[in-house]
Amino acid sequence: MKTPPFTLSFTQQEPISEKAIEAAVSVMRSGRLHRYNTVEGELSQAALLEQEFAAFQGSRYCLACASGGYALQLALRALDLQAGEHVLTNAFTLAPVPGAIVAVGGRPLLVETTADLTPDLDDLERKIVASKARVLLLSHMRGHMPAMDAVMALVSRHRLILVEDCAHTMGASWAGRRSGTFGHVACFSTQTYKHMNSGEGGLLTTDDGTVAARATVMSGSYMLYERHGTVPALSRIEDVRLRTPNLSGRMDNLRAVILRHQLEELDGQADRWNERYAVLAEKLGSCNAVYMPRRPPQEHYVGSSIQFLLPGLEAGQAPAFVEACRRQGVELKWFGRSEPLAFTSTHHHWQFVEGQAMPKTDQILAGLFDMRIPLTFSPADCAQIGDIILDAIAELGMHDG
Repeated sequence: MKTPPFTLSFTQQEPISEKAIEAAVSVMRSGRLHRYNTVEGELSQAALLEQEFAAFQGSRYCLACASGGYALQLALRALDLQAGEHVLTNAFTLAPVPGAIVAVGGRPLLVETTADLTPDLDDLERKIVASKARVLLLSHMRGHMPAMDAVMALVSRHRLILVEDCAHTMGASWAGRRSGTFGHVACFSTQTYKHMNSGEGGLLTTDDGTVAARATVMSGSYMLYERHGTVPALSRIEDVRLRTPNLSGRMDNLRAVILRHQLEELDGQADRWNERYAVLAEKLGSCNAVYMPRRPPQEHYVGSSIQFLLPGLEAGQAPAFVEACRRQGVELKWFGRSEPLAFTSTHHHWQFVEGQAMPKTDQILAGLFDMRIPLTFSPADCAQIGDIILDAIAELGMHDG
């Protein structure tokens, strides 16, 4: 018997809490939305968020800015990336990651991905040696962390600078160590579909005072450094302030106050996501036609989305599979399309990046499907979604029980 259609929206997020709404209204009533518009002795909401997120991460410095992509650009600029310099990064990631590299004058050097949706570390090492690149921008794409002990061994052996893109791993960890604390700099997103929702927004964390000073000046601080929540030593700022351009991209107090209240609840929200993820993963993992990317025991992930592969798909079956799910109300994204759709662009579509052969990645993307897991769905909803996906796989004749 076919599973009934699913009727909830895949883009409907949970509402902002009443407590956060009240705090946001208070900010609006004050009229002081700009992060530096404070009275004497007052720390702005943006500065307080910086203090609290730095404490959450266990990092010395945090900078609140306009978006996760902007945070990536700030990180690379603060590391003094030179025009034409190669930056290693995942072949499987979202377009803002190579986009940030190109925006600051760098050249993305793409690394193959594995079926577990993490960078191929053998390919990474080959390209480190061949390119002599000094920066690795590691994207924890869709929340999948590679074996960070092995990554850090490579970083140490080749004296790489590691920048972590943690847009999908806020609140995640590897072997008890938070995502974003392995690298020299880490960047987070608070866009609507991330783990904290301010519509748009980004956070940069680091323990390096010079990087923090450069990023602070570049964010557009107008010499008001002391109004930051985690300001580096003023001597660091004095050293860079007149040689560093203002690239205005600050976070405002309205977004910051909403995020402060969500940060208090982040670990609990992660548990709720993982409960839903587990239901879907068990359903899909029961089908021998499906390959579920492995989640090592060292990885404490935040399952706000789920990915699976159908390695046996024949040419033309993927669109039919996506359409069969759509007719039943389930919205899947497929990374194997010849043309980009929404966020599912791939390295073939990034004409701003030099073309690079990625045969292993291409093979994986041809059968890779992705789905958001909004917290507006219950575990029972996720079970129904899993059954609809299994029905669609059976229609393809791939499911033999």
